[in-house]
Amino acid sequence: MHFIFRPGAMIAASILMLSVASGSATAGDAQEEANRNTVLAFYEKGLNQKDADAALAYVGDRYVQHNPNAADGPDGFRKFIGFLREKFPNSHSEIKRTFVDGDYVILHVNAVRVPGTKGNAIVDIFKLENGKIVEHWDVVQAIPDNPANNNTMF
Repeated sequence: MHFIFRPGAMIAASILMLSVASGSATAGDAQEEANRNTVLAFYEKGLNQKDADAALAYVGDRYVQHNPNAADGPDGFRKFIGFLREKFPNSHSEIKRTFVDGDYVILHVNAVRVPGTKGNAIVDIFKLENGKIVEHWDVVQAIPDNPANNNTMF
């Protein structure tokens, strides 16, 4: 079997492959960016503005909570936001970075419940279906006063 190298044909095939790949990547990228924006809006409305009803506009028909200290569903979320509003009215969460992988959005957050304290480093993971949040996981770690190294947690 013989292969004949034709530079023009190779360039045309490469351009075609890139345009097809970038077209599908653009659709995926657009959905991922929409998912990121949904989670960011949910987080801002709920955790920072403490407006549970506004945040719940970004939640789907179900809201499964994997944090063992929080109840499932909209009522569980409303109770958590009520707790924040009552006990920590000046709390604020600063999102340091976001990651998106399809229907999953991950936030790396510095959550400070009492201004002037270091707060907690949190990783929040959200699953979305049809553009709405349906599941949540989190991992929380206190930021120590005397760390064993000079690296930050962010």
